[in-house]
Amino acid sequence: MSRVGKKPIPIPEKTRITVVDGLVTAQGPLGELSLTIPDMFQVEQTDSDITLSVQRKKPNTAAHWGLYRSLLANVIEGVSNGFEKRLEIQGVGYRAAIQGKNLVLSLGYSHPITVEIPDDVTIELERQYIIIKGIDKQRVGQLAANIRAFRKPEPYKGKGIRYVGEFVRRKVGKRVVSG
Repeated sequence: MSRVGKKPIPIPEKTRITVVDGLVTAQGPLGELSLTIPDMFQVEQTDSDITLSVQRKKPNTAAHWGLYRSLLANVIEGVSNGFEKRLEIQGVGYRAAIQGKNLVLSLGYSHPITVEIPDDVTIELERQYIIIKGIDKQRVGQLAANIRAFRKPEPYKGKGIRYVGEFVRRKVGKRVVSG
């Protein structure tokens, strides 16, 4: 039995939820998202919250119950508050700029790296920070991971792109022994 799946999901005031044949659609101040719930679960909605219950037991039902409850909670959170990921660029000469619908990164390679910004995600720049915002948690997180993958933080000087608050374990470099 899933402990996560049992919890009811509170519905914020300005968010409307509609359930039609396993398709849950959430409309909020930031936009609209929908999620298809498998037929092994039943969605029950009251005025202030929404719950998922098991309709048919199958193998891995408990795991899927918690998963779909979390996905539904992320949909509701996304349309009401949105999601944000912050990346930090560290390194001499490393910089980012927005040119039209593209993010252009200079990360010490012989060429600049161009990343196309999706329509449902916004990117803001503040000095050495890249702020990625959107209503879909998966899209925001995946775009942040793709940008970080261009130059992961290296362990000797700590240069690269990292999440804000990420700890990079540093290594000691080579030492010269005089004899």
